Amino acid sequence: MHTRIAIIGAGFGGLGAAIRLKQRGHEDFVVFERAGDLGGTWRENSYPGCACDVPSQVYSFSFALNPEWTSTYSPQAEIWAYLRACADRFGVRAAIRFRTEVHQAGWDASESHWRISTSRGEWTADVLIAAGGPLNEPVMPKLPGLETFSGEAFHSARWNHAAETKGRRVAVIGTGASAVQIVPAIQPEAGHVTLFQRTPAWVMPRGERPLRPWERWVYRNVPGAQRLVRTLVYWQIEATVIAFLRPAVMRLAERAARANLRKHVRDPHLRAKLTPDYRMGCKRVLKSDDYYPALARGNVDVVTEPISEIRPHGVVTRDGTEHPADVIVFGTGFRVTDLPIAERIRGRDGRSLAEHWQGSPQALRGTTVTGFPNLFLLLGPNTGLGHTSVVLMIESQLKYVLGALRALRHTRTLEPRPEAQARFVAAVDERMARTVWATGCRSWYIDATGRNSTLWPGSTWGYRLKVRRFDRSSYT
Repeated sequence: MHTRIAIIGAGFGGLGAAIRLKQRGHEDFVVFERAGDLGGTWRENSYPGCACDVPSQVYSFSFALNPEWTSTYSPQAEIWAYLRACADRFGVRAAIRFRTEVHQAGWDASESHWRISTSRGEWTADVLIAAGGPLNEPVMPKLPGLETFSGEAFHSARWNHAAETKGRRVAVIGTGASAVQIVPAIQPEAGHVTLFQRTPAWVMPRGERPLRPWERWVYRNVPGAQRLVRTLVYWQIEATVIAFLRPAVMRLAERAARANLRKHVRDPHLRAKLTPDYRMGCKRVLKSDDYYPALARGNVDVVTEPISEIRPHGVVTRDGTEHPADVIVFGTGFRVTDLPIAERIRGRDGRSLAEHWQGSPQALRGTTVTGFPNLFLLLGPNTGLGHTSVVLMIESQLKYVLGALRALRHTRTLEPRPEAQARFVAAVDERMARTVWATGCRSWYIDATGRNSTLWPGSTWGYRLKVRRFDRSSYT
């Protein structure tokens, strides 16, 4: 079967692409989704307490504002419902091929199109949009003895809802964005929670509150009201990027974070465990109003000794202590800099993206790659964010892709010139070198070569200016 445009993934990126294509008059496209429903990250992550750490008003499509958010920070169920409602509202659900996993996609130079092998048959497409996202393949640490554990053990992104945590001993491994939500959610009912921490996180107050019925009424009935609030929230958050770009400025935020820690954790021994020794911002800054209070409860222990092995009834640390556990939850992140999809997409020379990148993803504008004609990546290399909503980046990229599709009316293929891609990557690296993401510490933003190939080293409006129109001269 042939389609003009094939899209991989039905999360924010793939769904946004489908909607924008339809709005611009493109009807010949399909979306391949390996799961049985759309939603991406917000379908996969359903752990207790799961919510967005970016304010609701900017975590939605600009063309589909949601007046029904119930909180200033949207819970997972509402975001997932929002995405499903968007698919129906804009009439793109019929284009999604559910339970269809893309095994391989290779460029056929003789026919100037993509050959796509899926779990439900073969396809060809003139254009391929990869929107698999960076947070869809969980990382499970290879701990000795894990297979001998007698209880339930699972990753936070694959939460086992049949596993009971009430009254039981729960081990949570990791202290990232998932753990900071899981621990407060399960602590009140768990018999005991043991949090295994390798590196303490910087935690800022969230300031979350319910959105009142009258506010939602205003958003529904007063034209422009919600868009005004969204604009104000956007610029308030956007201004914080200055501290990430100028590490010295971040010291002011560190003072506020330390004050937040002192306020909620009175025990000096625990407080010392939870105090980071690196520059704030080089790892993801976490937001929570209840994480520190939960850790200060009597049924929670924070363990900083490294894990050496798993035994049938607990977790053993390097000092020889066995910490009893009935359930183990891994909040250990995702494959971000070695995206699995990169192994499945092959360019004009037959080599995969992973082989081209050699451990360090690179792309022109974070969207197109030399050697891969008519391929567009959403949230590709150096388009992640450390301070605000990635939906803003996705929409900017979609505008760029639409410009490329207009250019493709006059030619069969578009491919970035090697020198154009190299200039862009060099400029990104040069700017990145001065930011807290490069100077503060080593984080999951850094790839196997030591390069930060994950984040955009600037503001979202700065990126939007760079992709506001398709630069035909950068392409062959």
